[in-house]
Amino acid sequence: MTIASKVRQVGNSSAVILPKDVMSRLRLEKGDAVNLVETADGVLITPYDDGVSQQMELATKVMRENRNMLKKLAE
Repeated sequence: MTIASKVRQVGNSSAVILPKDVMSRLRLEKGDAVNLVETADGVLITPYDDGVSQQMELATKVMRENRNMLKKLAE
């Protein structure tokens, strides 16, 4: 599914408006937090999950600390 949306200015920040049907499918309500994950294809928006956020922080830390080993494994 592809839905176009515009980036809008909100005060000193910017926002992307999520259509009502997307909010419904993600079970989001106004004021809910979301996770934004940068991927090779763009940005993935998911409902905020503290467990997922902690796992992503840990994975980032491990990848930074083991960067050279991971490069060799990828060869």
